[in-house]
Amino acid sequence: MNITIQQFIALVFVLFFIARLWQQKRLKQINSSEFSFWFVFWLLAALAILFLRRIDALVGNFGFSASGIEVLLYLAVVMLFYFIFRMRIRLARLEREITKLVQALAIFNNKKE
Repeated sequence: MNITIQQFIALVFVLFFIARLWQQKRLKQINSSEFSFWFVFWLLAALAILFLRRIDALVGNFGFSASGIEVLLYLAVVMLFYFIFRMRIRLARLEREITKLVQALAIFNNKKE
């Protein structure tokens, strides 16, 4: 397996992010589930970098005209939009819960007076 300079640089970045992730876990700034999710994410990113030529061949066999890296980029953008969608739903739920809490506190304080 011949690794190009671009792949080497990308792998160095991935290793940096994994090291930072490990440090965040050690300092207890993230929990185990967050650590696991991001560790698997960066591990898959490293595997995609290492097997980019095979991904190119696989994409070509499926009839796509794009290269493997472009297909991976498209998948990453789709995943980002999905995560933004999920975050927006969670934020809306938190806003509703905060509104209910503020209303309950206002009623409680009004009854005290």
